[in-house]
Amino acid sequence: MQKILIPTDFSENAWNAIDYSMQLFRDKECTFYLLNTYTPVIPSSRFMAKMIDGVRIVDAVRDSSEKNLQKTVAQIKGKYKNPKHHFKTVSSFNLLVEEVKDMVDTFGINLVITGTKGASGIDEIFMGSNTVRIIKSIKKCPILAIPKHFDYVTPNEIAFATDFNRFYTLSELTPLLDMAKMFQATIRIVHVQYGIKALSELQQFNLNMLRRYLSDVEHYVHTVSELHSVSQTLEIFTKELDIHLLALLNYQHSYMEQMTREPIVKKTAFHTQIPLLVIPELGMEGIAVGVGTESRSASNQEEP
Repeated sequence: MQKILIPTDFSENAWNAIDYSMQLFRDKECTFYLLNTYTPVIPSSRFMAKMIDGVRIVDAVRDSSEKNLQKTVAQIKGKYKNPKHHFKTVSSFNLLVEEVKDMVDTFGINLVITGTKGASGIDEIFMGSNTVRIIKSIKKCPILAIPKHFDYVTPNEIAFATDFNRFYTLSELTPLLDMAKMFQATIRIVHVQYGIKALSELQQFNLNMLRRYLSDVEHYVHTVSELHSVSQTLEIFTKELDIHLLALLNYQHSYMEQMTREPIVKKTAFHTQIPLLVIPELGMEGIAVGVGTESRSASNQEEP
């Protein structure tokens, strides 16, 4: 059974990520952990109200969080009625990224799914700051980022962007392979070059190993010239080939690191128009499955 964590702030953006998740895994037995974090301002002055109608502010915010999580589960079950899907809710007085990290360890989460949006209403921002922080911080399982206005499309065309400069392990490629096999998808390996040139011996070796790992799925290799930035190049590539999901490995000097660190990203047109699967650098370690003990409190929202 897959264990999938979905942070939510009860916004339209967060609901779209939930909606996508229910459709993506409609045929899979899954437990979804819906997480809401809150950090209410704790009054430090005697002139500031610590109570609202006799209820402590912290308690009021927690109650609101828990009630909205229950409403969200009811909304999901009312729309999908999927007996394969099970739900647990977690309301936590904590920072979002810290809580996500803790839950990945505690519950053995296999995948984190989050909505993306531009920060401060600026469309040019690559993706929401919370999403970027989650991608940079989570090292034990992949993250699937869903754009705010993206309507679900079965991902039968998946792009995997890489420069072939790093050796891949099967554990790192497992999320990509699982997704491709689940939907009988074609994987399009895309290599962005600043000026087309032959691969080095190391790059050719890594490409050969990658193709060996992907031997059970249909796949093609595309080499494209960089246009202004890696992010803009990938956006044009995914549009032209009607790609439904873009996957990247996140490691030092990777495309993913470039797109989250370079200031130029904020000036390009890459707005994560399609879902983005970010796979952390695992080396010889496996994806988190069943690690840790469930000591953290989670509310079970199953039907009676």
